[in-house]
Amino acid sequence: MVALLMFAAVCCAAPAGNAISAYVALKTGQQDDGGIAEGGSAADIPPQMLAAYKKAVQQVRKYVPTCQGMRWPLLAGIAKVESNHAAGRNIAAGGDIRPKIYGVLLNGSGQGGNTTVVPDTDGGKWDGTSQGERAVGPFQFLPSTWESIGEGGNGDKVADPHNADDAALGAAIYLCGGGRDLTKRAQLKAAIWQYNHSSEYVTNVLGWIDQYTAAAKDPDLKNVPGKVRTVIDAALSQRGVPYSWGGGTASGKSYGICCSPSGKSGTNIKGFDCSGLTLYAYAKAGVSLPRTAAAQAGVGQRIPASLGTSALKPGDLVFYAYAPGRDPTIYHVGIYLGSGQMINAARPGTAVRLDSVNAMSGFAGGARLL
Repeated sequence: MVALLMFAAVCCAAPAGNAISAYVALKTGQQDDGGIAEGGSAADIPPQMLAAYKKAVQQVRKYVPTCQGMRWPLLAGIAKVESNHAAGRNIAAGGDIRPKIYGVLLNGSGQGGNTTVVPDTDGGKWDGTSQGERAVGPFQFLPSTWESIGEGGNGDKVADPHNADDAALGAAIYLCGGGRDLTKRAQLKAAIWQYNHSSEYVTNVLGWIDQYTAAAKDPDLKNVPGKVRTVIDAALSQRGVPYSWGGGTASGKSYGICCSPSGKSGTNIKGFDCSGLTLYAYAKAGVSLPRTAAAQAGVGQRIPASLGTSALKPGDLVFYAYAPGRDPTIYHVGIYLGSGQMINAARPGTAVRLDSVNAMSGFAGGARLL
């Protein structure tokens, strides 16, 4: 009973599921806090990797002139699933990633889901072994594939799949194929399917692409009324402030408490959790909110989940629940910005940021307070 009370006391606990599957987590060996992938925003991409994705978009037309629709969120979606943007590695100024990222040896052992023997093609040049093939780099290319599409993206005239710039350019070339129009969903799906012949994989990558696309858009706040604008501006002003379990008051960021369901303490982190951020932002507009996400759902005009996210307006609170339709199970709250975006204090290890409203699972509707 005590544990349940503590769980309800503060948001935001990690949701039970998200865009990344258990298969992908096993395949990449990359799991963040609690084994649940965080929502997609530019904030979860190392700056060197994001720069590499954007550079590749500028360079790809040199190699595939007829390619249309290449955007950095496409590359980010692939790299998120393949290596979590080279998480845990050092990325040098020139793009070299160390330690290098190697997939499992494709010898049919079943490890990492591989059941087919793939003979060695590079003598260990890229994958460090002559005993067979394994995928390499942040985009997890097989050496044989890399030999056909690898290009130097950082100006040193060496095409290295363990280099962020080179790998991102190679991925852009590969996705463009013979000149795809990636603005068309069917051709985008075909490009991702080419990368990995798995419908589950395609769905995972598309989910991340959609999240990064939403996060890349600047919110349109031109027609937002005064008090709502005050709330949104207050929340946006806190972008980059770290997440702190139990952190945040009507006056601003604060040290949090111990501990989240995954054991993360906010006692040494001055910042916000999800309901602390909404509490602060609405206080700036003279609106007093209760402390927890579930309690905040009882304030203002409730917007049922059945109406979908299209019913939300800028400034609305947007909720997520373990059992949508049962408000006591609400575990998370954000502030809707419009155009499918929200300002979000997602979970331990992240910072206040823009996210897609689909970044969290269990959409449970919203509430309009102004």
